[in-house]
Amino acid sequence: MTRLADFPVRKAAGTRLTMLTCYDAVFAALLQETAIDAVLVGDSAAMVMHGQPSTLTADIGMIEAHVRAVRAGAPKLPIVADMPFLSTRTSTPAAVEAAGRLMAAGADGIKIEGLLGHEQLIPHLVQSGIPVMGHLGLTPQSVHVFGGYRVQGRDAAAADAIRQQSLQLQQLGCFGIVLECVPAGLGTEIARELQIPVIGIGAGSLVDGQILVLQDMLGLGTGRVPRFVRRYMDGSADVTTAVTHYIKDVHAGDFPGPNEQYADSANTGDAGSNG
Repeated sequence: MTRLADFPVRKAAGTRLTMLTCYDAVFAALLQETAIDAVLVGDSAAMVMHGQPSTLTADIGMIEAHVRAVRAGAPKLPIVADMPFLSTRTSTPAAVEAAGRLMAAGADGIKIEGLLGHEQLIPHLVQSGIPVMGHLGLTPQSVHVFGGYRVQGRDAAAADAIRQQSLQLQQLGCFGIVLECVPAGLGTEIARELQIPVIGIGAGSLVDGQILVLQDMLGLGTGRVPRFVRRYMDGSADVTTAVTHYIKDVHAGDFPGPNEQYADSANTGDAGSNG
């Protein structure tokens, strides 16, 4: 299984990296059975799992709880955990404490959105033994600054700023960068310039790897699907179909059937048996 320290090695070898978000033990256990390289316990949990309108309501306790759940379900799966909104902004000691909580909960590294204001924090975390992944382009914690979820880096000045920030994140010690919602050409240029991998989400196909929200790619949900998402199954339809069948079986008296009930004899075994 890939380690976070192997990310630059994988890039050098020309092998694309794969990541998905994960927030719970059940999906974590399933993902551990695949060849996925790592998972992100993202602050997107606030939206996907808690029904919030943005990631801004996520706090360190929420992310910590989801990290523990994912680690419980997948003891061997590499986990990157998001540093939630403002957790890196009040002070370096507070940020280190928050990152330490995520690492103690089972994360292998943390992800920080943006560069400005983190120039001293990132190397301090790395030197403290905490691997750091950067995040540039559309950084959802700054959605109000951007005026919405908009593609970033379309004009020359904005593109150059993202490019320069990516180089600086590499110099500060990040092991990789998530690049979100930028023109494909910019994603390609940044991936070519850096020695660390660029993991894209809406950054084109010529970056060093891809990440998607798991529920999006499984078709679980009824909201708007971003342009960069490919749905690999229609999970929502499968769930509603299964529940509809269950309701019909209960109404018809077909569930539980003979093999789903306990016998009347005294030697019936425990509740987990088929006796």
